[in-house]
Amino acid sequence: MTFYYVMLGIGILAGIGGQVLLKTGADAPDFFSQLMRPSTIAGLALYGSAAFLYIIALRKIPVSVAFPSVSLSYAIVAVLGHFLFGEPFGIKQIGGLALIVGGVVLINQS
Repeated sequence: MTFYYVMLGIGILAGIGGQVLLKTGADAPDFFSQLMRPSTIAGLALYGSAAFLYIIALRKIPVSVAFPSVSLSYAIVAVLGHFLFGEPFGIKQIGGLALIVGGVVLINQS
């Protein structure tokens, strides 16, 4: 069972990497240019990898546990967005992310 949780964790990390790479390529002058950027291509590849890892994880982890666990990526990406891209991060974001993390911890209790 541990293997499947490791796959889920790696999938979450791949999704985080994909999101950061997509954001990096988002300043292109037009949509086609953005699609052709190496960071966008790598980001989409990481998203695809994340999906395959998620499929592996779902073989043994209930979707009612796995899918909410993926929301940890939202919290991590929000923090990375602040530090890497200077995006706003105030009390509302902290409160919302605390609720997400608390919910994931609660759902993963045996």
